[in-house]
Amino acid sequence: MAEDKIKTSEPQKGVESSNLQWAPQAWAHLELVRSKSPLIQCITNFVSMDFMANTLLSAGASPAMIHSVDEIPEFTPKTLGVCINMGTLTPDWLPGMKLAAEVANQCKKPWVLDPVAAGGTSFRLKACLEMMNFRPSVVRGNGSEILALFKGSVDSNSKGVDSVYGSGDAVEAAKSLAQQSGSVVAVSGAVDYITDGDRVVCVHNGVPMLQTITATGCSVTALIAAFLAVDPSHAVEATASALAIFGVASEIGMDMARGPASLRTSLIDSLYGLDEATALGRVRISCL
Repeated sequence: MAEDKIKTSEPQKGVESSNLQWAPQAWAHLELVRSKSPLIQCITNFVSMDFMANTLLSAGASPAMIHSVDEIPEFTPKTLGVCINMGTLTPDWLPGMKLAAEVANQCKKPWVLDPVAAGGTSFRLKACLEMMNFRPSVVRGNGSEILALFKGSVDSNSKGVDSVYGSGDAVEAAKSLAQQSGSVVAVSGAVDYITDGDRVVCVHNGVPMLQTITATGCSVTALIAAFLAVDPSHAVEATASALAIFGVASEIGMDMARGPASLRTSLIDSLYGLDEATALGRVRISCL
């Protein structure tokens, strides 16, 4: 579940003016998470559980790695958001994923889908498409994953969790998928693109070394769930804010890191210690 982002830290055209609106909004979302400590249920893969839980904790949220069908009817209504990740998928996990999505919808709780390697196999694609039928609030994937969901077909060039397409290659597919599903769709890559089928928002934060650390993509999806939990009426804004804040934490962490292992640790420390001045000065968001 390595992150698929290849980032540059240079501001892009139009970013500076957009930041007058977006940077304070991103900070406000993080403050809300810290003050409300939303309970986020994560049904995720074995590879990402530790990093995902620690990312949520460092942001101020409360993670719960509960996936049993015996617990979901009682537990999911207590949450403020749900994150469902298709990473280490087996048939035994699908009923719990579907039930959690169903209960979240019934309780009007937002839930986020991470369609890991959606185009890798027929089994995985079918499962991801079935999850789309439950109308996730947000879908976050790399270019290959979003294109696979849009096309509804297995990709013969699939490299598993690694994208063979840039995020920009999937923008139009993301817009169409958002229009068809009613979900906000986020495409991770050199630039993160977030769309509701009409608007397209671009996040420019992050560092190239994220792609060498497993579960960073999974973890930012969980962070999206936490930001969405405290502002469910503004899914585009919450998603862009989560991606930008995570990216800023990675940039700060990179200043202290000696390699992927130390970046993993310093990213979590940086997210925990992020202050308002730093967030306002480093968030880079623009609109197409």
